[in-house]
Amino acid sequence: MENVSVVRNFILVGFNETFNYRVALFSLTLLYYCVILFFNISLITIIILDENLHEPMYILLCSFCINELYGTTGFYPKFLIDLLSSAQEISYAGCLLQAFVMYSFACCELSILAVMAYDRYLAICRPLHYHSLMSKRRLSQLVCFSWLTPFCIFSINVLLTSRLKLCNTNLQKLFCVNWIIVKLACSDADTFSNQVVAYIIILIYCFHGFFIIWTYLHLIRTCVRSKDDSIKFMQTCVPHLTSLLTFAVAKTFDLMYMRFGFAGLPQNLLNFISIEFLVIPPFINPLIYGFKLSKIRNRILWLVNYFKV
Repeated sequence: MENVSVVRNFILVGFNETFNYRVALFSLTLLYYCVILFFNISLITIIILDENLHEPMYILLCSFCINELYGTTGFYPKFLIDLLSSAQEISYAGCLLQAFVMYSFACCELSILAVMAYDRYLAICRPLHYHSLMSKRRLSQLVCFSWLTPFCIFSINVLLTSRLKLCNTNLQKLFCVNWIIVKLACSDADTFSNQVVAYIIILIYCFHGFFIIWTYLHLIRTCVRSKDDSIKFMQTCVPHLTSLLTFAVAKTFDLMYMRFGFAGLPQNLLNFISIEFLVIPPFINPLIYGFKLSKIRNRILWLVNYFKV
């Protein structure tokens, strides 16, 4: 294999199957991205402007929506440009940046979901201690943790990737992710440190997953004993659980595709599997929370009636 270690651009091979319907795909994607922006920005604005919503659960939801904007902005603008371009390329620096955004977005999502699960656990299982345990200071620390941890981890990961000597410039995806770049390395021995960091990251976020499962076991056990807690669970935990399952399913398919591949499947289906976590959760999450959480729903209805007048 030819050594092309001085890489300036990567070719996004995943676009090869989209040539015949790029204009239609561009139009639909642009509309979809605008809807995602509208839903998430609307929810963020409502939470910021309404002082009655300045509670831990809604502040965490605001952080969640900001992360949705962060992740989708790292993908959709470049994707839209590529749909109308004659050559689907991305610079080496741009590819590393997009890989950083994609990974940090996904892990921020899981971190915020873990913090939201902890918040619901305190609210339902330990209501008398809720305000002391979920103080403004503790909330600020948890929000910073959910953002800074992925940023620090993946800064190291991307830095290690930038030092690799690469022997190929074809990326078999629609966008850049770190593991796909690592697979282009000339020598597997050079990727040892990347693999170590990757397994550490997997271990860290497996603990996040186990923590969420632990909190929900306690939540369900508590709610079974009390009708009031069951109602609170249905109102505040079901949206969170739906977001968690949607994200988990979408990301699991993407990870399986990156690690093992799905030989024999059409490229268009593989493309959808790879971007599923950027398509479904950012769209469905603000809808779920907007309709299910009564305070936000009432505020939205008030705004709708206000503008009608």
